[in-house]
Amino acid sequence: MRIGTWNLEGRFSRAHRDFVERMDADVWLLTEVHPSVELSGFWPHRTTGVMGRGQHWAGVYSRRPLTGLPDVHVATAAAIVDGTTFCSTILPWHGLGSDAAWPGDSHADRTGRAIDRLLERVLTRRVVWGGDWNHALFGPEQAGGKKGRAHVFRALSRLELNVPTAHLPHRIPGLLSIDHVAVPADRAVLHVERVSAEGLSDHDCYVVELAND
Repeated sequence: MRIGTWNLEGRFSRAHRDFVERMDADVWLLTEVHPSVELSGFWPHRTTGVMGRGQHWAGVYSRRPLTGLPDVHVATAAAIVDGTTFCSTILPWHGLGSDAAWPGDSHADRTGRAIDRLLERVLTRRVVWGGDWNHALFGPEQAGGKKGRAHVFRALSRLELNVPTAHLPHRIPGLLSIDHVAVPADRAVLHVERVSAEGLSDHDCYVVELAND
């Protein structure tokens, strides 16, 4: 199984479609999803909420039939595929203010509250969780923070998830990826890669290949 994550930056063109097809993923955990994103042969599920430019916060696209779950947080799309819950999430970034969707007095507090809500409602032990977390898991932080990172690790530990993307590079030299795919620790990872998407998005694409269950 190949699982991809990509922040589309709210854009979608023929070039984006061709790029997605070349990745040959079975499931996509997309973020900043333009309303026009339809992928041939994929079942889609997107957040009902949208961002400032009209793009959906997140979406799950699967080659296998999926059952979309109600939004438990404005920035997470979740769907069940063959008994596994797939979640695509945007976590808070520095500069995001507090409002009804993102309560909290600080960036770390907003991150913790969002993760707690997901843990209460949708993140289970049989889950694949990914998207634009706005946090590197190691090394320097730019979009996120070390205290927010601690909340991410708390969830990963509770769910017994492995993050194959954790040590892949960010597009910016010296930083590690903030876009992730986390999978059950008992699933064998065959391959993980970052694929440059310069000219298409301000984020690169990340793909994880798992051995079949």
